[in-house]
Amino acid sequence: MHAHEHRHADGTVHSHPHEHADRQGHGGAHEHEHAHEHRHEHRHGDGTVHSHPHEHDAEHAHDHDAEHAHQHHSHGDAALASHAPGMDADRMVRIEQDILAKNDAFARDNRQWLGERGIFAVNLVSSPGSGKTTLLVRTIEALAGRLEVAVIEGDQQTSFDADRIRATGARAVQINTGKGCHLDAHMVGHAVRQLTPADGSVLMIENVGNLVCPAAFDLGESHKVVVLSVTEGEDKPLKYPDMFAAADLMLLNKVDLLPHLSFDVARCVELARRVNPRIEVIEVSATRGDGMPQWLAWLERGADRAREARAGTVAALRAQVARLQAELAALKS
Repeated sequence: MHAHEHRHADGTVHSHPHEHADRQGHGGAHEHEHAHEHRHEHRHGDGTVHSHPHEHDAEHAHDHDAEHAHQHHSHGDAALASHAPGMDADRMVRIEQDILAKNDAFARDNRQWLGERGIFAVNLVSSPGSGKTTLLVRTIEALAGRLEVAVIEGDQQTSFDADRIRATGARAVQINTGKGCHLDAHMVGHAVRQLTPADGSVLMIENVGNLVCPAAFDLGESHKVVVLSVTEGEDKPLKYPDMFAAADLMLLNKVDLLPHLSFDVARCVELARRVNPRIEVIEVSATRGDGMPQWLAWLERGADRAREARAGTVAALRAQVARLQAELAALKS
């Protein structure tokens, strides 16, 4: 399995899954005697980035430069192996470990790149319809003149969310994952370098709406923030524990709707802390403004820490250079 990445003349990048049956021809540039997996990206002029998995089964010949048909499958990450017919358990584990190890390497590169620039990166995760994009729009508007925000938007299709972000005046890049159910660090690495957030700014990564797959994939962010809408039910932390265990902050969103629901806030918080005792919780309403000052203060504290860490790194490097120069001068004397 591998993914093909296509870059269009308008600059949009998208990627999609590609699968071949045995001995399926593509213009015959080379043959494979083994299954393999990689990704392809496509970049469009509006800044949209698409990424998708692409798979080949056993023996087949294809030419990557030639036009060829694509057969889509569920998605190209570790979860695919867990339900791949005919694949033994050991091979599934090896594929999952390989995918996550490669992702972690890209995440480390992203984290270093962001840290060198003092950029505070937040990975926003949730199920579809939790209100992430509306919350992002309100956040950008509230931070105008205080803190610069750039956004990477992840969705399977469309650039609707990135368009909403750009309407605020903030810069945004859209990644469309096709059949993929989450962003990965490789996609984000390309997108962040295209976006080039300002030094000392905040980078908000709005992941694909999904409370399962994004939990396992480090993007190089400073923190995962899980957004849970009160319309979803207070039992979600126990139903999707990996996501809540991976998050540092839970934003309990749409609390303005509580009078119309039977949602138990205290129970939800208790379940979230049963899964993750260290998780912080802020109750917010993007439409009415509840909890927004606390959320903005959390972001500003994180941005301050990122800038301070960068300043400390720069000061340490300067001190090291000064020591080396002094040692060199002593050797010459």
